[in-house]
Amino acid sequence: VVGAPYAWGAAGPSSFDCSGLIQWAYAQAGVSLPRTSQEQARAGRTVPLTEALPGDIVVYRDDASHVGMFVGNGQVVHAPYTGASVRYESVTMMPLHSVVRP
Repeated sequence: VVGAPYAWGAAGPSSFDCSGLIQWAYAQAGVSLPRTSQEQARAGRTVPLTEALPGDIVVYRDDASHVGMFVGNGQVVHAPYTGASVRYESVTMMPLHSVVRP
């Protein structure tokens, strides 16, 4: 999935937007999640970033408009924006809203 292109509204498997990537990844493990980043921000219990585990959903911006998946070692995998591809970045790449464990 890393390297797949970003496409608004896409939920895989060949392209993704941010929340589509998270929804698709969890579906591969048999877990159903809501579609939007705002809904995903409420789809579990909130944990501190210092307690984040691989698989936790990292929610960004005050309006919860972006999500990534924590993969460990201070990194998330996410679908960033039009013209970019799914990639790894620092968990601190943008203002943190919350970390959610579904």
